[in-house]
Amino acid sequence: MGKESVQKINKPRAIRRLVIWYKRNSAVTSIVDTAASSAVTASNVASNMAGNVAGNVVSSAESVVNTASSVVSSASSIAKNTLQPLVFDPLKRLQNNDNVLDRVEDSQSKRIWIAVDGMGGDYAPGPILEGCLEAISRFPINIKFVGKIKKIRNAAEKKGLIELLEKEIDNNRLELIDSGEPIGMNEEATAVRKRKNASINVAMDLVRNNKAEAVYSAGNSGAMMASAIFRIGRLKGIDRPAIGALFPTRDQTRPVLVLDVGANTDCKPSYLHQFALLGNIYAKDVLQVKKPRIGLLNIGEEECKGNDLSLKTFELLSSEKSFDFGGNCEGRDVLSGSFDVVVCDGFTGNILLKFLESVGGVLLDILRSELPRGRRGKVGSAFLKSNLLRIKKRLDHAEHGGALLLGVNGICVIGHGSSKSLSVVSALRLAHSAVNHGVMDNLNQLQKLQVLNS
Repeated sequence: MGKESVQKINKPRAIRRLVIWYKRNSAVTSIVDTAASSAVTASNVASNMAGNVAGNVVSSAESVVNTASSVVSSASSIAKNTLQPLVFDPLKRLQNNDNVLDRVEDSQSKRIWIAVDGMGGDYAPGPILEGCLEAISRFPINIKFVGKIKKIRNAAEKKGLIELLEKEIDNNRLELIDSGEPIGMNEEATAVRKRKNASINVAMDLVRNNKAEAVYSAGNSGAMMASAIFRIGRLKGIDRPAIGALFPTRDQTRPVLVLDVGANTDCKPSYLHQFALLGNIYAKDVLQVKKPRIGLLNIGEEECKGNDLSLKTFELLSSEKSFDFGGNCEGRDVLSGSFDVVVCDGFTGNILLKFLESVGGVLLDILRSELPRGRRGKVGSAFLKSNLLRIKKRLDHAEHGGALLLGVNGICVIGHGSSKSLSVVSALRLAHSAVNHGVMDNLNQLQKLQVLNS
């Protein structure tokens, strides 16, 4: 057996399927092009004949044109309906291996209780409840849904979820916990100290009393951070908690964790140093990166670049031996995959987060406007549709759902204020993953580091 034959046998099955599809796609595209060319030729013949021959000849020529057009339409239909299932199956398997692993992990995990602030968010409680019910069916989690019970049931009736709600309550997978009104988006974070029965406080108390292993809220993020600090406390040695958000990179299986993205608008170098320590543990435990590469967001790669905060933080991170510091990270490098964790102050991070949220929609609008028109354009669009949907999914912030509040003595996931059911499902998946990987056990080890005790 020759060397080439051995290499062919050893090719991964997914790659071979992808190659087979591209060959088939090439053949069908050739058929469509040939049919289109035939239509044009037939049209020209019809025009010439119509000029010289009368009546019945013209009719015959028109029939030829119609037949040729029918061939084009049929070829387009064959390309879309016959090859569509074959096109994206092998490609999806190559691109979505991480999702498959997550499903296996979820199916093998024990069910955990998560407290949900059902009144927090612009559209609460309806979409929040809808997302929770969907998450219960997909992941090994149970939900303690906190809010005003009358409003929750009214929202369930409007969305046609009342039967499913009662079913999950009977199955002991959902529990309604009564509370007061939520902390409004425009209220000061300190309002949590005055209104002890606010929904976020009741949800946080469930974690403090070990009745839930994580908490989620799409409400006032400042109020959630304040409630977490007052109710469950900070980790020893951590001055300020940080909000860590996952951003997509070129490598779909390896997102980058950016923190802080909004909890602390004004930071000291020591805060950013602590953010790097928190992010390093999260990347190891949840993202399963053996040796995370830490970057400091800056305006240049050189260590002499940046403002006073950046220069002093660079010195601290460079001297830290407990993680791999990769130097300054420019804005264009955040999504490159060169770093696993990027640290910055909350003001800069929040701007970066909001900017990224707009990129997906703008990019898809540009792609749609640039797609060719006509029959051939429709054929091409049919082949690109699934790819475009996957691009949207990778850039859609709703797919990531929420951000972890790192540095407090419990697992807290903060959702976007405009979160709907998809965002809630993604956030609860993130909360389950953090619990399942034992993040808090390793975060509690930070206090043993000499740098945090000095």
